[in-house]
Amino acid sequence: MSDSAPRRRSDSYHRQLDLIAEMSHEFATTRDLHGTFQRGLKRVADFIEAEAASLFLVDDSSGELVCQACVGPVDIIGLRLAPGQGVVGRVVEQNVATIVKDARADPHFGALVDAKTGFVTRSILCAPLSVRGQRLGAIELINKTDGGLFHPGDRQLLRALGASAALAVVNARLNKAMVDQERMARELELAAGIQRAMLPPEMPDDFPIHGINHPAHEVSGDFFDVLKLADGRIAFAIGDVSGKGFNASLLMTKTCSLFRCLAKSERRPGRLLSVINAELCETASAGGMFVTMAAGVFDPVSGSVLLANAGHEPPLLLQDGIFTSFAAAVPPLGIAVDMVPPDMTETWIGLAGGCLYLFTDGLTEARCQDALLGAEGVRRLLSEAAGLPPRERLAAVVDRLAPPGSSPRDDLTLLMVEDRRERPCLAVRFEATPECLCDLRHRVAAAVRSAGCGPEAAADIVLAVDEACQNIIRHGYGGKGEVVLEIRKNAAGVLEVQLIDFAPAVDLAKIKSRCLDDIRPGGLGTHFIRAVMDNVAFLPPPVGAGNFLKMTKAIR
Repeated sequence: MSDSAPRRRSDSYHRQLDLIAEMSHEFATTRDLHGTFQRGLKRVADFIEAEAASLFLVDDSSGELVCQACVGPVDIIGLRLAPGQGVVGRVVEQNVATIVKDARADPHFGALVDAKTGFVTRSILCAPLSVRGQRLGAIELINKTDGGLFHPGDRQLLRALGASAALAVVNARLNKAMVDQERMARELELAAGIQRAMLPPEMPDDFPIHGINHPAHEVSGDFFDVLKLADGRIAFAIGDVSGKGFNASLLMTKTCSLFRCLAKSERRPGRLLSVINAELCETASAGGMFVTMAAGVFDPVSGSVLLANAGHEPPLLLQDGIFTSFAAAVPPLGIAVDMVPPDMTETWIGLAGGCLYLFTDGLTEARCQDALLGAEGVRRLLSEAAGLPPRERLAAVVDRLAPPGSSPRDDLTLLMVEDRRERPCLAVRFEATPECLCDLRHRVAAAVRSAGCGPEAAADIVLAVDEACQNIIRHGYGGKGEVVLEIRKNAAGVLEVQLIDFAPAVDLAKIKSRCLDDIRPGGLGTHFIRAVMDNVAFLPPPVGAGNFLKMTKAIR
């Protein structure tokens, strides 16, 4: 008889150790944490002889305690307690296991569940789930089945099981984080692959448009596109989506797809941006996202660009060492439909042997020598790289801001549109008024003589150009307007004269030469022009222009 009590204590102790070992192993190896908690609670409740048991975990977003598993006559899974509420809340805050011998007398006891279910709570045993000060939740046992009270041995056992369960929670969360991270990496790789596939292919060196995109992360919010059109012109666009991550990537993909689809039929970049804006406003504005975008059409024949800019960085035109910028005409896309009307302002740009650069704010906001690059810094980098071939030029600019092996702070995207024709002997844009013609005649004379024309041929060409300009002033505009004149000598030794105006398109059927007896300024007509020049033709005008007259003369 004297040995029976120690033997019972020893048996109970070993049974407790067995339970702790078995449940610790199950917690450590489980892939179904919720199911393990449910089964574990049943074993603990049976072992300690409790009427009910529940496990609460802290909701990281709200701080509330949420019941994740329970056993007993009442199902309280999903029950939410405010931080510090009830005996469970006190145990989590104090991180100390406790025994409540008389629940009704405890000021922290909440009788709401009892009132709703009819269950009677008499005593409580509760232990925290915590690891290194990280408070994750608590296990709570209710009422001994024999009507007795929980004792310190029960508390010690539950505290040990709580520590084991807490480790299981931490491990499960770490495993979930690793799985989520791996899935995220796969999704980012897939998204990055889709984005790379949407960029235009690398163009030949002699192609007039080239671009580069250097993302700061796996996916980029920047994009550019180049699209050859059926009539020989080339559409292009560059854009920057606000925000980062998948949402920005999806909006970028949608915007780029809309451009590629619409640019095949809509040749006016302003109307194209207006349509894209209307589409984006259905989705982008709901999330507070928007897109800065510039789009244009390049005409290789005239060397001109028609540009529309919606909230994007001002493009820079570099001609003869001088930069000209072109500010945005409307706010970014995706904010409001009426902010980008179909008749938004478009800018006609004669490149005249120059190069138009478009870029995202990753360039202007990049750091160079511990200072923001800014617009002046971008000009400096473009000037320094101006003599390089197109692809090397773009790479040189990007490498200055993000050397190989490094990552920039923001996406870097740069697009260039270059007039690849022979450099003009003269490129001038002037007011269509008679007062401008005197100076123009002197400049034309100097240009054609520098191209190799003799005095007589030079005088004839000056008169032909003067006559064509007189016709534009008198019959094209009938008032104010602008004219673009370019004169260049091609590789075959032929002098090319181009006149582009923005007056209403002429009716070629109504252009007739005047009688030679009726000679007066502006009245020599096409007869003299055709007699002086080898070839005279009206060509399809660049998008945004009214008329395009091209005259050629072989220099002998």
